[in-house]
Amino acid sequence: MAFVSRGFLGRSGTHRGTGELPPGQYDVGDGFPVLSAGPTPRTATEDWDFTIDGEVAERARWTWQEFRSLPREDVVVDIHCVTKWSKFRTAWSGVSLDTLLAAVDTSAEYAVAVSDGGYTTNLPLEDLVDGRAWIVDRYEGEPLAAEHGGPARLLCPHLYFWKSAKWVRGLRLSSTDEPGFWETLGYHDYGDPWREQRYAGD
Repeated sequence: MAFVSRGFLGRSGTHRGTGELPPGQYDVGDGFPVLSAGPTPRTATEDWDFTIDGEVAERARWTWQEFRSLPREDVVVDIHCVTKWSKFRTAWSGVSLDTLLAAVDTSAEYAVAVSDGGYTTNLPLEDLVDGRAWIVDRYEGEPLAAEHGGPARLLCPHLYFWKSAKWVRGLRLSSTDEPGFWETLGYHDYGDPWREQRYAGD
């Protein structure tokens, strides 16, 4: 995509899980494995904010209270981890990236999600719009637990789950692609589970 401006609106609505396994995956059932590269950050909501900066006309920022007052969506989606487990019909609630990106003017084509604990992951900006991604703070009707990325995480379910950055605090927009934490360690730059893009060269 070439341009996101104030007032940009993507497609809205609830996204239902398909119940289909991408190649190489197994159904984890009621489980929800917890995988992290380091200690679990525990940020109090009064200390949390979310920013969109980088190649933008003006930086946008929301406190927790401001974020919670934005229009919300409930989404039910399947998620697929690069370690080969999948979980069907997971229920989340949060704010669409369409809503947040409507606050900035940019010609950027890429984003880096930035999280507490120093974690980052890169995504094409077009994968965050048109009803494809959210910042979520509730899971199965409850506040999102820290071990699953609370108080808020990125949810981008059409890509492998490492792209859905836990403990997210912002997006840095750029005209060039910048590999994130796992991508610099050999994971695939994009991470499409249906094409088994697990590692560089897949």
